[in-house]
Amino acid sequence: MVQSIGQVLRVAALAWLVGRQRRPLLVLSLFSFMALSGVACFTEPTAAQQPPAQQVPAAEPPAAATKPVVPSRPSRSTARSKGDITFDDLKFDIEKGGKYEESMLTPEIKALGKQTVKLRGYILPNSVYKSSGIDQFVLVRDNMECCFGPGAAIYDCVIVNMEKGKTTDFTTKPIAVRGKFEIEEFRFPDGTLAAIYKMTATEAK
Repeated sequence: MVQSIGQVLRVAALAWLVGRQRRPLLVLSLFSFMALSGVACFTEPTAAQQPPAQQVPAAEPPAAATKPVVPSRPSRSTARSKGDITFDDLKFDIEKGGKYEESMLTPEIKALGKQTVKLRGYILPNSVYKSSGIDQFVLVRDNMECCFGPGAAIYDCVIVNMEKGKTTDFTTKPIAVRGKFEIEEFRFPDGTLAAIYKMTATEAK
């Protein structure tokens, strides 16, 4: 333990009284021994005198992860106004096998008449007789043969006539047809309604 300066002086005085003038070296030796053995003249600082402990700043909470901004897809009305339509845009309420009347068409469908549009679908295999140089075909919603003819929904097919000098090739993959859209009835020889939509296409690929 570290001792105070008063304790050191008391020990030295006691040694001097014991040794008097006859033992001066004993006093000096005792004082030197205490110094060498760790007896210091300074007291240990109290808790109040100790420097305050450094405070470590609290870690900041991690920033909340931000979700990437996903661009919103254009609405159907926006796409339709640009001429990009789907077979869903041509659909209207009619019972299966029911009689068609022009009044069933929605205002949105009627507004497409004589407008340049782009429509995606499949070439109906039964509507072509060659694999290349095709200038007329039926475009249907999907690649099943249930989209044209008796029992099929008449809004799921479009009669396509390529513009003069334009042709396309047959494919089983979906294609995009661009051209003028019109509403016109097409009937089989027996009078059965086959289709009500047609396009004069400038491209089909």
